[in-house]
Amino acid sequence: MKVGIIQSCYIPWRGYFDFIDSVDLFIFHDDLQYTVDWRNRNKIKTPRGLVWLSVPVRHKSSSQLICETTIDYSQNWQRKHINRFRENYRKAPYYDFVAGEYFDIISERYDTISDLNVVLTKWIMGKLGIVTPIRMSMEFAPQGRKTERLLDLLTKVGATTYVSGPTAKNYLDEDLFREAGIRLEYKSYDYPPYPQLWGEFVGNVTVLDLLANTGPKARDFLKSRSPNEVAVE
Repeated sequence: MKVGIIQSCYIPWRGYFDFIDSVDLFIFHDDLQYTVDWRNRNKIKTPRGLVWLSVPVRHKSSSQLICETTIDYSQNWQRKHINRFRENYRKAPYYDFVAGEYFDIISERYDTISDLNVVLTKWIMGKLGIVTPIRMSMEFAPQGRKTERLLDLLTKVGATTYVSGPTAKNYLDEDLFREAGIRLEYKSYDYPPYPQLWGEFVGNVTVLDLLANTGPKARDFLKSRSPNEVAVE
């Protein structure tokens, strides 16, 4: 069984969903330390360039986990996200394919950024026709640090292949995968451009850009054009 494990992200880019679609089981790894990056924000394309959509969170300590990080509702961030998305995508051919449902989801209240991200990710999977089963790492109480923790989780779910993002080459201990008899692949992110508003194509934006511009055809632009790199057979 091929398994992918990644932290949740706010309205991620298309590569995140290609990753989910490429495995037999996807696990949100949200019982890890929270860091200020893609967990609570992503980019949209505008006539003025790329603009961040950020969800304010209450980050109290360096040891705080993603699944413990609450959303700060003292700021009306939902209204800002709705207005910015409407302003910059209302002329997109498939604006109605995505906008109303996105607005409805973020208008609800969620305890943590993890809760919000999981709901949004599952909704986007539905729009893209992705049916990969989803689990949470907390269900399995993984033990250890870094590679050992991943292998404990992979063993508990019966994985035979682990698909990782390419940046993990910097810290994964590949020898431990060999010892465990688990194949290791690094995901390829090599995508074709798609029709897009506001000038020259930009790929490193939220997948909502793809959905608003291509609608039901979004899946045609979802698959990487290059194979994964196999690091451990």
